[in-house]
Amino acid sequence: MIRARRRLVMTLLSAVALAASVGAATAGPAHATGTGERGFQDCPAPSELPEGADPAKWRCEAMTAVGHLTLGRVEKRIDEPLAITFAEGTVDGEYRQVFGAMAAAPLPVRGTPLSITPRYGGYSDFQSNDERRGELALTFGITGPGVPPGCSIGSDADPVHLVLMETDPPEVVTPDPLVVTFGVEDNNFAAPRTSGCGWLGPVLNKALRLPSPAGVNSIDLDARVTMRSYGEEG
Repeated sequence: MIRARRRLVMTLLSAVALAASVGAATAGPAHATGTGERGFQDCPAPSELPEGADPAKWRCEAMTAVGHLTLGRVEKRIDEPLAITFAEGTVDGEYRQVFGAMAAAPLPVRGTPLSITPRYGGYSDFQSNDERRGELALTFGITGPGVPPGCSIGSDADPVHLVLMETDPPEVVTPDPLVVTFGVEDNNFAAPRTSGCGWLGPVLNKALRLPSPAGVNSIDLDARVTMRSYGEEG
């Protein structure tokens, strides 16, 4: 068992060393082109809206986004769109939100046998103001040889917390259905160490350069949001 662990450690560290010597790939910008395959299927059900909410005055937003992520030693284009769905409206004049779901494809960590997958980290606030476009907590599930289920970068108790700033103002693509595009980024978030990885935790932290302080990490996204009123449902 000890020898097997040592072999896995050496495999991971050797792959990291190879990646460092090769360097990160570069590519041009990408743009989300639709609401993705999931569409509105992950909208919160009308029964999940807050008590007192009038569904006719609430809407579901289905967002897709592509872009670029730098997290620890991970530097990766996000070519397959992230998909996020949530509902928003008011109750007694107070703005409220209900998160629906998030889906994302694994992002291979170049030069290693690892992949990381963005996941909802238990908090979101998509009401924009003069200071930011929105906030989102994420964890990143880790998969690879010998990596136990539940292993991730961060946890719901200690996630990656994004405060997204607007880079491109909203632009209406179509009014009916209402489709809007915009750009956001956060280049000032910290990345915590791994969680739920057992004895591999220290190895993965070293391989992925975690924890990673604010100012080293960044994410920029080109987003496209399609909106539908709950009153339009049949």
